[in-house]
Amino acid sequence: MIKKSGSAKWDGGLKTGGGTVSTQSGALKDQPYGFNTRFEGVAGSNPEELLGAAHAACFSMALSLMLEQAGIKNTSVETTSEISLEPDPAGGFKVTKAHLVTKISGDGDRDEMLRLAGEAETGCPISKVLNAEISLDATVV
Repeated sequence: MIKKSGSAKWDGGLKTGGGTVSTQSGALKDQPYGFNTRFEGVAGSNPEELLGAAHAACFSMALSLMLEQAGIKNTSVETTSEISLEPDPAGGFKVTKAHLVTKISGDGDRDEMLRLAGEAETGCPISKVLNAEISLDATVV
């Protein structure tokens, strides 16, 4: 079993306070975030952006493994995951959608690469943990 962690600290109220996020590895250390970076379009980090990065990274790795196992050589996978945060009728907000957009290149059959991308869409561990609609646009370049 692999265990990894992230942490966050928040001081003050929702709109006037602020926080920092860090990762166990130190790749992120005390990265600031706040209401303005999450809801008002101010540059800076926020939970949805971090979730999107984790999802894109997980999907890209899963697809790369599948392409390798299929014998497809010289591969490159470039992915973004757009996370949708919407008001929850039960109160607060909820993540309702994660939309993956990926560009795949490699020496192999185009249709096979697209088929494998579809498998990775639902098969990567982050996709499995998300309780949201997940969709994919895949392009072989």
